Amino acid sequence: MGSDNQTWVSEFILLGLSSDWNTEVSFFILFLFMYLVTVLGNFLILLLIRLDSRLHSPMYFFLSNLSLVDVSYATSIVPQMLVHFLAEHKGIPFVSCAAQLFFSLAFGGIEFALLAVMAYDRYVAVCDPLRYSAIMHSGLCRRLAITSWVCGSMNSLIHTAITFQLPMCTNRFIDHISCEILAVVRLACVDTSSNEVVIMVSSIILLMTPFFLVLLSYIKIISTILKIQSTEGRRKAFHTCASHLTVVALCYGMAIFTYIQPRSSPSVLQEKLISLFYAILTPMLNPMIYSLRNKEVKGAWQKLLRQFSGLKSKLLMETFSCRAYKCVCNAVLYVLEVTNGETAKDGLDSLQPGYK
Repeated sequence: MGSDNQTWVSEFILLGLSSDWNTEVSFFILFLFMYLVTVLGNFLILLLIRLDSRLHSPMYFFLSNLSLVDVSYATSIVPQMLVHFLAEHKGIPFVSCAAQLFFSLAFGGIEFALLAVMAYDRYVAVCDPLRYSAIMHSGLCRRLAITSWVCGSMNSLIHTAITFQLPMCTNRFIDHISCEILAVVRLACVDTSSNEVVIMVSSIILLMTPFFLVLLSYIKIISTILKIQSTEGRRKAFHTCASHLTVVALCYGMAIFTYIQPRSSPSVLQEKLISLFYAILTPMLNPMIYSLRNKEVKGAWQKLLRQFSGLKSKLLMETFSCRAYKCVCNAVLYVLEVTNGETAKDGLDSLQPGYK
């Protein structure tokens, strides 16, 4: 291919989900609502874990990291998409596109690594409960969390650098809702087989390796649970893993289906729907899953609501008492004025100048 055609574009055009104005307005309202629920839900989880001492444990330390990753991942994609729903020109600068690709890939990779770490935490809690505190100490938890963040970020940095070194020729239309890696690679006017191999290899490392670690952890967990004699003990042990297992099923399934075999990947529409699933639906559902299926989180919610209700009642009572006291003072002042005239008023003013 001639070098004249291998140029670099300064801006990409995201084709999005639809070109119909009414449809885009409907999408804007729907996804804005879902995004606000996502942000609110995840920040409430972070607040609960911060305020309730019962949630100061390794499991909730990793859950707080997961909530932070979820809201960050959604923020890397959804605000740009919302703007484009209402904008006539749906362009995104080259640098912004590269940044969006980096952050979305990074937060996605971090989430998969965190899910594997959380599976190990559940494995230790169920299979070796007596040594749980000794094994999952704060130092190890911090190292595992930092490793997850570093691995996801480094993987994303490599992909972003390789992808945006490709010459895009004059093709600047991305048929996607965001600067997703497969959609950007398809714009290149050179052979991209090496990029697809890199995508597959990194997918195996960053997706399949944590997935098999999760799978191995749950094989051990299920084996241990089945050995428990009491039905109540088995139910309680399984309940501690149910929320995490649900999130794992949501997160790993479509990612493996999408990225392991780029050449036989789904249609463009399916890719867009999968991206929406990860950008909006999964981050919105995760707080609900951990809230509805976890007694400790529900207990923390109830405690926070009681504290809020008590504070509100106290403020109302103080406000009412203050107003009632002022009313009584004014009534006494009025009676004294009527019976004793201005002298009594002056005397009361000298005693209680604050309630004149």
